[in-house]
Amino acid sequence: MNERTPNWLRETWPPKPRGYFAIGAERISKALNLGNLMRSAHAFGASFTFTIGATYQALEARADTSKGQWHLPHYNWAKVEDLVLPEGCKLVGIELTEDAIDLPSFYHPLRAAYVLGPERGSLSEALLARCDHVVRIPTAFCINVAMAGAIVMYDRVKTLARFPERPVSAAEALRKTSS
Repeated sequence: MNERTPNWLRETWPPKPRGYFAIGAERISKALNLGNLMRSAHAFGASFTFTIGATYQALEARADTSKGQWHLPHYNWAKVEDLVLPEGCKLVGIELTEDAIDLPSFYHPLRAAYVLGPERGSLSEALLARCDHVVRIPTAFCINVAMAGAIVMYDRVKTLARFPERPVSAAEALRKTSS
């Protein structure tokens, strides 16, 4: 987009998915990872972010250069029992377990809160028991918590927003752009 882009297009781009979502992490130990997660959440249009059992405040998340903590509500819950979500919001755990649904096969709820585990650990049994769904990113091993969050948010936007169909080949894409 540039200065000649019509206002109506600027206001509707990128396409926004219906519903709302939040993203957070349990027992996250690195402020930089939380900052990166908050920045991605802000960019992908999250409604709020949260932590469970964190030992620092969201304002310490210095990696968030978009200042998402000033634009999105952030909730710090001390323990799993304190977690309160809006009515009808589904809690979706992101965890590399055998019984989890592979992300490419998962249908995202319209109202969802995604929760990731700590950098060197897994979601607690107490939190897994509260999850409505458990989803895994199909990787050979665990990846960085902020990166995992960005992948989940991208998948949500890609599947729930109204983007034009992808070309079936590179040749078709070239034909469309040259005509």
